[in-house]
Amino acid sequence: MRMHRVAIGAISALALVGSANAKTIKVGIGHQSMCTDTYTAGIIVKELGLFEKHLSKSDKYKDADVKIRWADYSSGGPITNQMLANKLNIGVMGDYPLIVNGAKFQATKSLRTLYVAGTGYNLKGSGNAVVVPVNSEIQEFKQLKGKSISVPVGSAAWGMTLKALQDAGISTSEITLKNQSPAVGAANIAQGKIDAHADFCPWSELMEFRGTGRKIYDGSETKIPYLHGVVVRQELAEEHPGVVVAFLKAVIDAGKWVDADPMRAAESLEKWTGVEKEVQYLYFSKGGHLTLEPTIKDKWVEALEFNHGVLAREKKIPPLDFNAWITDKYIRQAFAEAGMDYDKQLKHIHDPKVAHADLPMEVWHAKEGIKTYKDLPSFLAAVAKFQSVGQKLNATYVYDEVTGLKLFGKMAYYVKGKDGSVKTFLRKPDAVTFATKSGGSVVDFKQAVATAAS
Repeated sequence: MRMHRVAIGAISALALVGSANAKTIKVGIGHQSMCTDTYTAGIIVKELGLFEKHLSKSDKYKDADVKIRWADYSSGGPITNQMLANKLNIGVMGDYPLIVNGAKFQATKSLRTLYVAGTGYNLKGSGNAVVVPVNSEIQEFKQLKGKSISVPVGSAAWGMTLKALQDAGISTSEITLKNQSPAVGAANIAQGKIDAHADFCPWSELMEFRGTGRKIYDGSETKIPYLHGVVVRQELAEEHPGVVVAFLKAVIDAGKWVDADPMRAAESLEKWTGVEKEVQYLYFSKGGHLTLEPTIKDKWVEALEFNHGVLAREKKIPPLDFNAWITDKYIRQAFAEAGMDYDKQLKHIHDPKVAHADLPMEVWHAKEGIKTYKDLPSFLAAVAKFQSVGQKLNATYVYDEVTGLKLFGKMAYYVKGKDGSVKTFLRKPDAVTFATKSGGSVVDFKQAVATAAS
């Protein structure tokens, strides 16, 4: 690992300096209840009281006057502003906002933050996406040249959009880039008031599920992992390292809570956030978009450094000393106190293309819950049967042939082979390419189901 490390024992030594009971410890946490990849350090920790639980178990802080304040934001940028103003000292956000956070703090004379843990990731880069109105004729990102794109500026999706523009050879002067919040952008897509909207998790899937938008560009096309994490103001980390460790232990527990029962998690998260459980399940189920993982891997550091370069080329960010910013000592301590092997987990990376190869297709039946099918023909036949007798299906789920990413069945492109085989794709160009090479035909979900019915 290239990051700075301090021996675990050093945290214990620091924790003994001063008395935690001598004064009130104020902990302000900025989170995003409408960003799925932050939930294990945000809404789940908040609603389950996991931070308080671990503070109460700490010998040093169980009797301390720790006042916790949660603040909910629509994207990561405002969290950084509040941290700079000393109104928050813990922030949870996506990759590009994390980089901006570290760089902005290092641009000051004395203020600093530390990147102390991840929350979750998608190795393929999925989570961010560009969506067009569902009836738009636009199919590929390159067709956005000369068009209007809205995005929450400063967000992970903003960074992805700049990367996509650079890859496509489109300058920012050749498009109209509008700063719009996720809710405003989604509303404009639904009303056809904007050519495209770029956003972070789970807004693209939310638009797909509600039938208002269609993806034309997925973050997986950047070929850069998509990750979220936790930053803390350095003063809190140095003065009260045990508080930071307790928070990270809560993050670990939140991930375990999701993994133990993804259906329960999806239904609870719908109540807490308003994001439909079917969309939550797309992220948190087995085979879902999100891998809950707090370790700081070398690959994540490399991705963050690359992303910093993307912003630097657009002159959107100050320099950032990654070695001074990133530290794994607090998350290592949290793992140790939880009786977990950090180094073992550090080596593991979840690759959807490999891990999802044999996962079953799924139908979320309104009355009977999740039903699984070993292959696409049996899945389509089941959907056709349910529809023929008027049974309600909440959602259906399949996997992209190229990336292994989980998709809503109704949004996938299906390629029917001459031999009766079926393949599913996230992007229409990928489906067309495969069909051309294999002699198959591209159909949509309704056509695929209709064929199965006949």
